[in-house]
Amino acid sequence: MIGRWVRGLLFHRSGRLAATAVGIALAVALVAALGSFLTASKSTMTNRAVRSVAVDWQAEVQPGADARAVVAAVRADPGVRASETVGMVRSTGLQTTTAGSTQSTGPGVVLGLPDGYRHTFPGTVRLLTGTGSGVLLAQQTAANLHAAPGDTVTVHLPGTAPVSVPVAGVVDLPQADSLFQKVGAPPQSQPSAPPDNVVIVPQDLFTRLTKGIAATDPTAVTTQIHIARDAPLPADPAAAYTAVTAAARNLEARTSGGVVVGDNLGATLDGARQDALYAQVLFLFLGVPGSVLAALLTAAVAGVGTDRRRQEQALLRTRGLPPRRVAALAAAEAAVVGVTGGLLGIGIAALAGLAAFGTASFGVSAASALAWSSAAFLLGVAVAGAAVLLPALRDLRATTIAQARREVRRARSPRWMRYGLDFALLALSLLVFRAAGANQYALVLAPEGVPSISVSYWAFLGPALLWLGGALLLWRLIYLAFAHGRRVLSRLARPLTGTLATTTAAVMSRRRRPLAHAAVLLALALAFAVSTSVFNATYRQQAEVDARLTNGGDVTVTQPPGSSTGPGAASNLRVAGVPHVEPLVHRFAYVGADLQDLYGVRPATIMSATSLQDAYFAGGTAHTLMHRLAARPDALLVSEETVKDFRLAPGDTINLRLRDSSTQALRTVPFHYAGIVKEFPTAPKDSFLVANAEYVARVTGSDAVGAFLIDTGGTHQHGIAETLRRKLGPSATVTDITQSRSTVGSSLTSVDLAGLSRIELGFAVLLAAASGGIVLALDLAERRRTFAITTVLGATRRQLRGLVLSEAAVLTTAGFAGGAVVGWALSHMLIKVLTGVFDPPPASAAVPWGYLAVTAMATVAALTAAALNAARRSARPPVEELREL
Repeated sequence: MIGRWVRGLLFHRSGRLAATAVGIALAVALVAALGSFLTASKSTMTNRAVRSVAVDWQAEVQPGADARAVVAAVRADPGVRASETVGMVRSTGLQTTTAGSTQSTGPGVVLGLPDGYRHTFPGTVRLLTGTGSGVLLAQQTAANLHAAPGDTVTVHLPGTAPVSVPVAGVVDLPQADSLFQKVGAPPQSQPSAPPDNVVIVPQDLFTRLTKGIAATDPTAVTTQIHIARDAPLPADPAAAYTAVTAAARNLEARTSGGVVVGDNLGATLDGARQDALYAQVLFLFLGVPGSVLAALLTAAVAGVGTDRRRQEQALLRTRGLPPRRVAALAAAEAAVVGVTGGLLGIGIAALAGLAAFGTASFGVSAASALAWSSAAFLLGVAVAGAAVLLPALRDLRATTIAQARREVRRARSPRWMRYGLDFALLALSLLVFRAAGANQYALVLAPEGVPSISVSYWAFLGPALLWLGGALLLWRLIYLAFAHGRRVLSRLARPLTGTLATTTAAVMSRRRRPLAHAAVLLALALAFAVSTSVFNATYRQQAEVDARLTNGGDVTVTQPPGSSTGPGAASNLRVAGVPHVEPLVHRFAYVGADLQDLYGVRPATIMSATSLQDAYFAGGTAHTLMHRLAARPDALLVSEETVKDFRLAPGDTINLRLRDSSTQALRTVPFHYAGIVKEFPTAPKDSFLVANAEYVARVTGSDAVGAFLIDTGGTHQHGIAETLRRKLGPSATVTDITQSRSTVGSSLTSVDLAGLSRIELGFAVLLAAASGGIVLALDLAERRRTFAITTVLGATRRQLRGLVLSEAAVLTTAGFAGGAVVGWALSHMLIKVLTGVFDPPPASAAVPWGYLAVTAMATVAALTAAALNAARRSARPPVEELREL
């Protein structure tokens, strides 16, 4: 019986079954793809974090501990791949004489490295010029001393005579911040910057230099054991962080406090675990709505044939089939579409992974891929049961045979509409959104050094309520428009249907509930596409803005401290592909007792070399404030903190203490408060000042430039940077925006959101097209009997085609209008709620018009194809149509 029933469904209802299976397949594919991708993303974040660390641990030997015993304990640790012993001592100054001129520096650090150190830790020391063996100067130190390979540097150490050593090379220290950290100190107590003056000497020379110091003051010489680990780590960054920090504490315990571990690997994983949780948040915010939408599409497709299915079941019950057997037949139909859709969805997910990432498993292990596929398959079966089986069971319990066979039913507005649930949900969404924003909540809670990490799921409530409330409100508006707008509908349909316009309007009014369902589903699909694409485009925009803020321009040439290079040197930097070079003055100024960075700009040209957004300022737009600096040379832009601390009002005088270049003494210089600056290219995150460069040069007696911002037109940044590095050598630091993207961009920014976008946006197009085309096609196919009877009553082929196209046009208009409004509202709420993902927060949302145009065209094409196909089928002879039905 069940077998014959299934074969009959496959033969007579194949279109309905296929459409239902497609809806289930989209839900399954989206869950399987996003779930596998989320797991792969976390593994990628962990691997990237591990690869980015040059020295995993810096174990500092404590005073009084036996260094040899500590080294032995470290090397005996099963997770240690290699280790090197490093010495550090503070110098009181460095000095060199070149070309008859003597240069001196302030305090610095002498670092003693063993011969194999650079081989064991290749990412810590990068040779710029000279040879890698012997005494090496850090790039900044070489610039301060005007020293080059072959020169002699005198090192002053406390308690010993000065020692002169020959310079063998100049090096860069890419991870100087962690290398010179204060081991064991909390993050807020770490030095704000690494030392400016660093000398690297071979370990045997370091031992000779510090022999006398160690004998008189053992605490003056620091011994560290730099460790490279190879212990396997969990794929999840949070679990890896817990494992690494526990291993570090274990080493400290096994040496009885003989070492304190500076856990560089743990600190990097600490940031990666926060990125991983943000990826999970994005999965929930952007992936779950897509899966829910696919499930709603399945329910809508199955719901199109509800009346026919109800009549078929009533006929079976009339012929004596017990309700239990009728339920078994419904379960068989649900099983067919559920299994078919589930398997098809897993196949679609595999193809999506293969096309987007080159692997069907999205880079996860076979066990993880199988787990996500199984979970998605079960979800598909559950959706099939909810869309097909549950309505059948409800009809069996609540509907009599006579009621089930009735074709015309009284349309009643749903209860939620009478109680105003849509208005309540929207009001609650607004209240939650405002309350959460006013409290400045943190979406991801990841305390420094604490293994636990959590998400504030309160943030999900606002967008979720907006999504539900917007859908219900749209349903209400469309329902009321069809119920009370017959005259308008008739007037709109008349060009297509002629004298059948009144009938067309009456048909749409009577069918207002299924039409409202279809329009709302289309609107939600389009809103999903709009909100997802706008969020992703805004994220990419802000990642680029962050990189440009950090680097300053496409390429930036930073002069060493104390350099006297003036703005005229810009001409030397105009290599091929560089249309503009902008000098940026950098000084330090005292505001009261607070020392702040002061940046001098040329207001008329600064915006030609870098991007200044209005969101960077308060009290005026970027153009307005630059104009104020140009109109009044002593105008000054300050931070919000400075305005609050000194209770400044526009026009107030601010006296800064600046260092005079000729006397090197601090002098008081008056400025006038003109506005607030929050962000500025190359500036730190804390308080800083922006002024007119010409005025700063005049009052300090020096036009020395701190950096040159180079505009390359947005192309060939890396190549131009390499050209400038070869041209300038170690005399200046050259960075490009491609470096900043990888430096400031988290693993979430640089890898995972791009993949998430490809998956989300691809499925969004499919869902929008399917929500319009499939639902309309099935709805029209179920009404072939109505069209045939209309033909018998005298309707012409043109009028029937106009009736079909009128419904399609109304559905398209309502869906697109509702989708645009709901999508716009969701986009802005998502960007506001997920502010923690953006750095800096966006001034405005980025709209990907190209993608939205493709989505609109695909949706319109699907709707048009469904309408034209139904119009073509309605032209068949009515006798043949009625005979088949």
